[in-house]
Amino acid sequence: MKPLLVLTLMALLLTGGSAVAQVKEYPQKAIRIVVPVPPGGVVDIVARLIGPKLTESLGQNVIIDNRVGASSNIGMELAARAPADGYTLLANTIMLVVNPALFPKLPFVPESDFKPVSLVIVVPSVIVAHPSVPARNVAQLIALANAKPGVVKYSSAGSGSLTHLGAELFKYLTHTDILHVPYKGGAAAVIAVVSGESDVSFQTPLATTPQIGAGRLRAVAVTGKKRLSLLPDVPTVAEAGVPNYEFNSWVGILVPAATPQAIVTRLNEHVVKAARARDISERLAKEGAEIVASTPEYFRKVMADETALWSKVIGEMGIKAAD
Repeated sequence: MKPLLVLTLMALLLTGGSAVAQVKEYPQKAIRIVVPVPPGGVVDIVARLIGPKLTESLGQNVIIDNRVGASSNIGMELAARAPADGYTLLANTIMLVVNPALFPKLPFVPESDFKPVSLVIVVPSVIVAHPSVPARNVAQLIALANAKPGVVKYSSAGSGSLTHLGAELFKYLTHTDILHVPYKGGAAAVIAVVSGESDVSFQTPLATTPQIGAGRLRAVAVTGKKRLSLLPDVPTVAEAGVPNYEFNSWVGILVPAATPQAIVTRLNEHVVKAARARDISERLAKEGAEIVASTPEYFRKVMADETALWSKVIGEMGIKAAD
């Protein structure tokens, strides 16, 4: 055998052995979860609930690192460019699959720059209306919008936000013309409906259920695949006559794309175990969340399906991100 070939084979064997040892010994230091949104939102809540569980089960500190800005693009780029060694994780939501269509010149590509670990939860929205709005269900809301195109108003947390996207998907599938009125944040968008300044909004259960219970908002429908345990009498949009409509925000965990599969498998095992812990599942249920705790393969399919969907919807509806 030629000396050069022998040296090459030896180098490959040594490198492979080193990689195997690295995976076997993982983790040997603190793990960082990059959260590309401000503290207090559902992504941050999930990361901060799972973090201590991972610290306990993996035997290393798990640190939450909020890197906020540019519709979560700053944190996503940071995580995408981090060493692919299992010590930097990303927690994110639907912006992961929406932003490539909203921001055509992103310096990263989510589908190729990240490797999914687990889809942790899904959280449907609730379509709420001011009590004076003459629409008690989805059919009546569609009829009202068709009777007054561009007159019925919906409030959102801002252009490109989850509350904007859920409403635009509804408009896309129902062929209705409902006027978008963006506000600076979800709380302001909810207040706009409570005050009657706006007619409807697509909001999280956490933001709306207290107002629904107090009679200040009317629940029209739930946007997920099934009814919410918090609002068992409120039908889904699909039940109410729009069969292809489903909209959820969600939280998933990912790592840089080149992370060894053995590390991804180990992280998946621990993330799933943490998410299914009784105290965490009960806490997240109060947010209106459903625990998924999926395989990496399932999360990859969700990402691919939603990337294709939102590319089409954003293009056809002319949705723009906030300036």
